[in-house]
Amino acid sequence: MTQPLSPETSQGRVLAPAPEGTPRLQVENLWMTFGSTRVLRDVAIDVRPGEIHALIGQNGSGKSTVAKVLTGLYTPDAGTRVAVDGHDLSLPVHPTESKQRGVAVVHQSLGLVDSQSVLENVRVGRLRGHGLWRKINWKEERAAALEVFERLGRSIPLDVPVGSLREEDRATVAIARAVQDAKPGTGLIIFDESTRALGRKSLEHFFEILDDIVSTGTAVLMITHRLEEVVDAADRVTVLRDGRVVESGKVVEGMSEAELTKLMLGRNLADLEHDSVMSIDRSATPVHVGGLSGGGIRGLSLDIFPGEVVGITGLAGGGFEDIPYLLSGVSPARSGTLELPGRTIDVTKLTPADAIDSGIMLVPEGRERGGLAMGMTVAENASFPQSCRSKRQLLPFDSKRERALVQDWIVRLDVRPPLPDAPVNTLSGGNAQKVVLAKWLSMTPQLFLLHEPTQAVDVGARHTIVAAVRGAARDGAAVLVAGSDENELALLCDRVIIVSDGEIRQEIREDITPDTIVEAIYTNTSRTKLRQRTGAVQVVSESEAL
Repeated sequence: MTQPLSPETSQGRVLAPAPEGTPRLQVENLWMTFGSTRVLRDVAIDVRPGEIHALIGQNGSGKSTVAKVLTGLYTPDAGTRVAVDGHDLSLPVHPTESKQRGVAVVHQSLGLVDSQSVLENVRVGRLRGHGLWRKINWKEERAAALEVFERLGRSIPLDVPVGSLREEDRATVAIARAVQDAKPGTGLIIFDESTRALGRKSLEHFFEILDDIVSTGTAVLMITHRLEEVVDAADRVTVLRDGRVVESGKVVEGMSEAELTKLMLGRNLADLEHDSVMSIDRSATPVHVGGLSGGGIRGLSLDIFPGEVVGITGLAGGGFEDIPYLLSGVSPARSGTLELPGRTIDVTKLTPADAIDSGIMLVPEGRERGGLAMGMTVAENASFPQSCRSKRQLLPFDSKRERALVQDWIVRLDVRPPLPDAPVNTLSGGNAQKVVLAKWLSMTPQLFLLHEPTQAVDVGARHTIVAAVRGAARDGAAVLVAGSDENELALLCDRVIIVSDGEIRQEIREDITPDTIVEAIYTNTSRTKLRQRTGAVQVVSESEAL
């Protein structure tokens, strides 16, 4: 556990400890307006010392806007008050002032510089020159970075570019950068969807680290779509709906995901249940993958029937994450063949363009980096494969037809706002993911490859995405979903394959549940709660009531 530190001094000022009972974070009368659109209305949040406080809501409810106000990216309307440990912050929040008060943040986009090393990303803003020539003591900087990774229980090479890392390791780098600034007994760490790429074991260890942090009195504001994290780990929850607080600081213990869903949506949403695709024809010719090697995969072979959704998972780094990229030509394969109806492909020679022409479509993890052109519109992104095909085949570009196709998919996938000309970078995460799906579903894939398709989307968007993926299977696609979220795999898949050390270790055909998937991955290990609450928050509530 982290040892208590003496009061911090910043720019010559000693930060006085907050009076007992003062919230770590207090937000009052928060209003936020963009042009003529009011996106936040009288939002109030209080986060207590030593608690993990969840902030949840549908995509577009205003959660990330709150985070951006707290970190100075947005300027709220006049009258807003933001205080940390009883000290009012100037608005817009200045990064130097918020850092002085112990506020750290990990955004959904992670805020990493891909061309820079892990060490440089972790220590950015903290590097200090010494001596006459202001030389950086890299030995000290490496030691500081290694120390924080040891706290997280992770080992990541410090000298490799961040852009070369898997999404899970990129998230760990961003988390390490924030955690290293946690000062025991003061301040606040904001996690804005930053756990979305963590596998189960990494997630469990992440919450062990948060337990150490909050046990000193530091608070955590956790913005997440993963309701299991809220039910298992949060002490209290504040719920936003359409820019308003509909539930403030509710004690989480004893609540279910269904109750949280109802608070978020304002209505009951039928629980998503596994609904096996009835159109699987086992007598049909399957898509056959033979002797696939590349990345962490060694000689893997499998069949996927038309109309079938096959999940593939395992421990992080075990190789399962590489399969969609090998089969789509994005990552180079050392060996392997892919047999589609009427065609056999040498995967070692496969390019992304060849894959698309063969009916192989990929929805990658990390839509911001690999799935979308963020500066382009919904229509331009959704019609991009069609436009490229017309150009390659020297066909006339039919803008009217393609616009009608885009509008059709906007309706079918309930993209909000339903505006073809809206820039994709203005959409919420769930709606942006729907645009990625629209782009490839419009091409009628034969082999549909997806990696973490419902990552960082709310329950409403997840319902739409699951229905769309299973709809592609009903239309005859062979679907392969690589993922680390056992809940997602249990919803989507007709079979789940467990990969370990690059090879298939086990296959689950019946009783596909989150627990059976976790047990298969970790072998004789059942899914445990992410965090054991101490009950401290409930005691505080009772004492205040008296």
